[in-house]
Amino acid sequence: MKSMTFFLQYLFYPRKIGAVLPSSDYLAEKMVNTVDFQSAKYIVEYGAGTGVFTDKIIKYRKPDTIVMLFESNNVLYEMLKDKYKSENNIITINDTAENIDNYAKKYGFLYIDYVISGLPFASLPKIVSNVILNKTRKLLKNGGTFITFQYTLFKTSFFNQYFEQIEIKREYRNVPPAFVLYCKK
Repeated sequence: MKSMTFFLQYLFYPRKIGAVLPSSDYLAEKMVNTVDFQSAKYIVEYGAGTGVFTDKIIKYRKPDTIVMLFESNNVLYEMLKDKYKSENNIITINDTAENIDNYAKKYGFLYIDYVISGLPFASLPKIVSNVILNKTRKLLKNGGTFITFQYTLFKTSFFNQYFEQIEIKREYRNVPPAFVLYCKK
């Protein structure tokens, strides 16, 4: 059911969804495998979709870690809100990641330890990507990490404008295979 909902949203909003299917469990594991869950106090997820990465974050986080989820698609937002309604310290936002600064201030985030991003930067307008990455870089603590995945390495030089240190790993067990970028501040 979740895959069908995701697919239908892709058909209606291909530039915002960016993929035909939700990310695989393998990709989700690779997205969070460098997160230090023992020390992380604030984790933000951009483009939470159906919650594939969120499930991993919740599985590994400490109970007092606050997780803020961004999902601009109304259908997927409602699904997430319902799915995580009984979880403590989960904030679900129906807005774009462009407004991360407003919500960080509203909810008292002094900084962000990790941003896990499912956003399709390859299909987002450049100005939108610039705003998101500028604000993300400002809010990440020193040593914080922005983690994203892309289907090609076409945007790597773009991410290099915001992050000096980028480690790239490949995940073949996803449709399509993806590159995970660990971008350190």
